[in-house]
Amino acid sequence: MTWRQATREEIYTYYAEEFPSYVDDLPEFITANGPKQYAVAFRDSHPVRKDDAPDKDFIRRDTWQTDRSGERTTPAFSDFEDVVEFIQHPARNDPLGRSNFALADPAVLEKSNPRPDAVYYALNHWERPWVLLVDIDAKEIARQRASATISEDSDDRDNEALLDAAGILDAEPVGYPYAFEDIDRAIEYGFEVRDVFEEDFNAEETMVVYSGQGVHVYLLDTDLAHRYDEQSREVLNDLLLETYDIPIDPVVTADRRRVARLPYSLHADVCSIVQPIESPNFDVRSATPEVIGE
Repeated sequence: MTWRQATREEIYTYYAEEFPSYVDDLPEFITANGPKQYAVAFRDSHPVRKDDAPDKDFIRRDTWQTDRSGERTTPAFSDFEDVVEFIQHPARNDPLGRSNFALADPAVLEKSNPRPDAVYYALNHWERPWVLLVDIDAKEIARQRASATISEDSDDRDNEALLDAAGILDAEPVGYPYAFEDIDRAIEYGFEVRDVFEEDFNAEETMVVYSGQGVHVYLLDTDLAHRYDEQSREVLNDLLLETYDIPIDPVVTADRRRVARLPYSLHADVCSIVQPIESPNFDVRSATPEVIGE
């Protein structure tokens, strides 16, 4: 088994044919207007309508227009079907409409219609507390493993040289900054974090999501005892990093502006479906979409 980058045609086909079948399986807090934003990343930058504005390879779109006091006024999406259409054709269905900063209409350009290399939603939410997510990335696990393997002068090596010296770049999937064993270890760590949430924090609503190159672990309880502010999240980061020695990305946990990959979106760099998983024995090969050819 190896990995590769999805083609433009495969990305289009996935969002046109396969992704809509997963919409009913999305976590209940992910709605058309619940997350404060949806975001899309592109492989190639795309122009906006304003002539002297830079091309965009990443855009955020608010799910509500607001007044000067920050109160919601008009929804950007009538229902989740509108979100799906935005994902399928971001330029054609840009919520900014005819604003100067909307994506330029591909019909009047020689440039191709942009396709989503990645789709995200905001962890900050209109209808519930700020979603608590812990990110565990196989790249960091591989980096730590390489440092432990190549102890001599490892601090003086750049990341690629260190991974190459440890043989990680030659391991499957070849050319990626981690090996499949690092992905598997990230998944195991994810379920360890879930156990911490449930056993140490009395959480009843948790979720582990395979993110394509690691996992996202959610604590979803919304009662007052689980509404963690920035300071509480910093304490949680310290607990996971120092007491449990789990290599999380602490910035993701504590930054209210962060976005997360949308469950059931396509991680186009590895041809994998981002999805909730139920076991540390999850086989990443099962995440390959039906529309992706060998």
